Amino acid sequence: MSIRPRRSVLYMPGSNVRALEKARSLPADALILDLEDAVAPAQKTQARANVVEAVNSGAYGRRELVIRINALATEWGEEDLRAVAGSRAAAVCLPKVETAEQVRDVAQKLDAYGAAGMAIWAMLETPRGILQVNAVAGSHPRLAALVMGTSDLAKELRVPHTPDRLGFLASLSACVLAARAHGLDVLDGVHLDINDEVGLRMVCEQGRTLGFDGKTLIHPGQIAAANVAFGPDQAAIDRSRRILEVWDQAERAGAGVALLDGKLVENLHAAEAKRVLAIADVIAELEG
Repeated sequence: MSIRPRRSVLYMPGSNVRALEKARSLPADALILDLEDAVAPAQKTQARANVVEAVNSGAYGRRELVIRINALATEWGEEDLRAVAGSRAAAVCLPKVETAEQVRDVAQKLDAYGAAGMAIWAMLETPRGILQVNAVAGSHPRLAALVMGTSDLAKELRVPHTPDRLGFLASLSACVLAARAHGLDVLDGVHLDINDEVGLRMVCEQGRTLGFDGKTLIHPGQIAAANVAFGPDQAAIDRSRRILEVWDQAERAGAGVALLDGKLVENLHAAEAKRVLAIADVIAELEG
C-alpha cells in the first residue's frame, strides 16, 4: 500500500460552490466534499452535481478527494453512491457506520457501478459503531480509513466537549487500536471552535499522542495546526536518517542491533524511520 499523508482533512459543504472553488488552493492533504450533514435537504440534489463536477475538474492537484454521501437508508443515499462511483473521487465516505455489512454492501454496489478501484472511508459516530469497530475495520480490503465523528458521538454518549476530551478517550483509543490491527489510517474528529487556536493545537497534539494519522477540520484556518502536529518535523526527519545510517552499518557488519546516542536501534526502529521519511517525501511533493 502506498503511503499517503492525511494530516489535514477538510470538510467542504457540497452546496457551496465558492467554497469548493476556494478549496483548490488550500494546503490540506485531503478534502471531504460533503453531501450529508453540511447540506440542507432542499439542496441535496444540486450539491451532488456540484461535487461530482468539482472532483472531475482536475483542478485540485494531488489533494485526495473524498465524497461523503448520505446514508443508503435515506432517500438520497443510493443516488449519491451511484454518482460518486461514476466520478474521479479517490474514495467514498460512509456516515454512521455500525456494522461490517454496511461496508461490504457499499463495496458490492461500487463494483456493480463500475468503481471497483474506489476506496471506502468509514465514519464511527455512534456507540454501536464504536463497539463494532474491530469488525468494521476488518470488513473489506477496500476500506482505507476510519474517521471519528465526535460531534454525533458526543450527543449519543451524552458527554461534553471538554479541553481534555476525557469522555471520548475510550472511543478514540478503540478506533486507533482497530485501525492499527487492520492496517488502516485513522482520523481524529473535528474541533468545533474555529476561533480557539490554542485549544486546536492542544487537541491536535493529543490526537497525535493517541496515535491518529491526522485530523478532520471544519475551517481552512485549522489546516496549518493539523499539518504541523501530524507531520514529521525536521528533527524527526533528521533522526530517521541517522537511524537508517547506523542500521545500515549494523546490517553490513552482520549485527542485529545498533546504537544511536546510547539508545538501542532495532529492525522496528528502522522500519518506522523509513515510514517517516516516505511520508516526508510525499509531503514535500504536495507542498512543492
